[in-house]
Amino acid sequence: MAFEKSISLKDCQYTYTIDPNIKKYTLKDLTFSESKVGHYELSRLLEEVPNSGKGFLLKIVIHKELTGFKLNITDQSGLRLVNIFKSDDHKILQDKFYFLMDSLVERQVFTKKEQ
Repeated sequence: MAFEKSISLKDCQYTYTIDPNIKKYTLKDLTFSESKVGHYELSRLLEEVPNSGKGFLLKIVIHKELTGFKLNITDQSGLRLVNIFKSDDHKILQDKFYFLMDSLVERQVFTKKEQ
């Protein structure tokens, strides 16, 4: 998957774009870790029941030059993409996803636009 400037997950209400004011130190403050090649990565488990260990993996990778990013939600193995927005069965997971993304929008990592 290539780095993109804007990403809209299937059936998601919003399109997310890299904020022009993004800063590397903000990513470090937000617990993004630096990979061996210098990209910034954040992985979070979206769980219906906190600390259950059962849920879907949200992974965000931001290019080391802060020019693009990858965003996907997978099963825990990280191999299969999952669409948590397709039905209201995953309403709690959707709310947790939007809460996390809103905090990144607030800190000027992303901007969001309603589709």
